Amino acid sequence: MATIAMTTEHNNIQAKKGRIAGLFIAGSMLLWIAMQWAAKEFGFPTRLMLLLDLAVMAVMFWSLVVTFQIWRSRRHADKG
Repeated sequence: MATIAMTTEHNNIQAKKGRIAGLFIAGSMLLWIAMQWAAKEFGFPTRLMLLLDLAVMAVMFWSLVVTFQIWRSRRHADKG
């Protein structure tokens, strides 16, 4: 019985991590698209846009790491 509760709790934690990673991916891409439009409309400096690009790449890298951790954790849990 304790194993089932632990598995359910583990699945809930993994699902929460997945949702957070998904929200960060979607949010950063929406911000990036909006800033690309705003930069064209208002003439933002290139340095600011480079900083935004680097920030979005950092979020994507972080999301990739979290997703990989979720995948490994589930793979390990399935093996026993």
